[in-house]
Amino acid sequence: MFELACARYASRPAFSSFNHTIEYRHIARYVHHFSRFLIDEFRLERSGRVALLLPNGLPYVVAFFGVLDAGLVVANVNPLATPREIQIQLSTAAVSAIVVLENFAYKLDDVLDENQAKAVVSVAAGDLLPFPKRAAIHFAQRFLRDSIPPAKHKYWTFSGALSRRYPNGRNRSSARLDDVALLQFTGGTTGTPKCATLTHRNLSSNVAQIRAWLGEAFCSTPKTILTPLPLFHIFALTASLLTFVEIGWHNVLVTNPRDLAGLVRTLRRTRPTALLGVNTLFHALLDTPRFDTIDWSQLRLVIGGGASIQACVAARWQSATGVSIIEGYGLTEASPVVCANPMDAREFSGSVGFPLPSTEVTIRDDDGAVAATGSIGEVWVRGPQVMRGYWMNPAETAKVISPDGWLRTGDVGYFTPAQMLVLVDRKKDVIIVSGFKVYPSEVEAVVRALPGVTAAAAVGVPDERTGQAVKLFVVPSSTGLSVAAVLAHCRASLSAYKVPRLVEFRGTLPLDQLGKVLRRVLN
Repeated sequence: MFELACARYASRPAFSSFNHTIEYRHIARYVHHFSRFLIDEFRLERSGRVALLLPNGLPYVVAFFGVLDAGLVVANVNPLATPREIQIQLSTAAVSAIVVLENFAYKLDDVLDENQAKAVVSVAAGDLLPFPKRAAIHFAQRFLRDSIPPAKHKYWTFSGALSRRYPNGRNRSSARLDDVALLQFTGGTTGTPKCATLTHRNLSSNVAQIRAWLGEAFCSTPKTILTPLPLFHIFALTASLLTFVEIGWHNVLVTNPRDLAGLVRTLRRTRPTALLGVNTLFHALLDTPRFDTIDWSQLRLVIGGGASIQACVAARWQSATGVSIIEGYGLTEASPVVCANPMDAREFSGSVGFPLPSTEVTIRDDDGAVAATGSIGEVWVRGPQVMRGYWMNPAETAKVISPDGWLRTGDVGYFTPAQMLVLVDRKKDVIIVSGFKVYPSEVEAVVRALPGVTAAAAVGVPDERTGQAVKLFVVPSSTGLSVAAVLAHCRASLSAYKVPRLVEFRGTLPLDQLGKVLRRVLN
């Protein structure tokens, strides 16, 4: 897919990073060089795993496609993870090589021995950028910000790897559809993480499904998509990088989306046709100075995922930009996209839409029987994008994939009469109070509607009388907010068994890299 895209769209702009743009034909050349390096210098065997600890940028694109071109497997690792978490993931995937941004290389100090360190490539933030931009970034990183902690080992440099020259010719025979392409970790901040095994068939199927959803009219004219979400997360990887390479668009990669002022400047400069985001990002952008100066005249598509989009955020976004957020649903184990609202939707629906082509979705009760329309149950998914299983973990695989290929997602939802899927919560997060089910998302939505509340999270805690009780964590935006006011608001809007027994105010809530609240670490 990548080779065909680079040949078909050779002279089109492919990627931009730090305001530098590179064409498809040039990115293909870098990919070929890096692929040859992995084969001829590291002498990695076919299907060996290569961990990428990289933020968005040109080096990520080259490393990702270079690994696949060499017949190897990408293992995406969040570079912001702790050294302990990184060590667990590297061990779980049994990686043969690592590509890491030099700012995070120190995290490998106590993870690698001297022999393993010989198969590590260190990437500088300015790599693949032209001089003097490259030199300016390197100088700022090393001397002005002092943002590169010293590492114990000496590694190959990315620029050095790309400068190597090897005999011409194809790197290796093409991968087969059912070969593993990607090991993608899901969860795992405590204990051993699960690692979804995604094949070339899984990923290419999901790209084809997304393209069918987009429609040929939308895909036929090259435009620009802006990607502020991390490519090491499956949502941005498939829905942005892979899909928009396949249709030949220009992808503007944002390295640091937390720099909201910088993101606004990038939006003003690029005026994208499409934008990928999550609820927390949309909410933060709306409150960022100069957001109202962005020209949205080219914007046609805004895709929201990763976590539920709040109706109030969707309404503010549409009012500010004139474009509705199109919400979808997916999970790592499904490559990830399963459902999406219609591409031409003009208003926020509150649902996650319809299944993608070639995708089956059913709602099952606790006995595994198909539930009636409108009944709440677990979401089951079947389609070509569903993973092969969890890497080297048949026991966990058997728990989530049925003998006839259904993926038990662990998400709870229901179908509307129009057969649109509405998600309610995670099955494991449902709170059982005196035998009654309490969905944390319902409690949280009610509390967020209270003036003075910035964020809220509800979890279940043990209770001698009712088995479990609801505990609520609140991030107040006003010093005048009181626990009594929160409880009074809940009693007016919720049944008695859903009303929180405990309320705790906090300055922040723990979030994952996409801004989803990590309920499991709250207590």
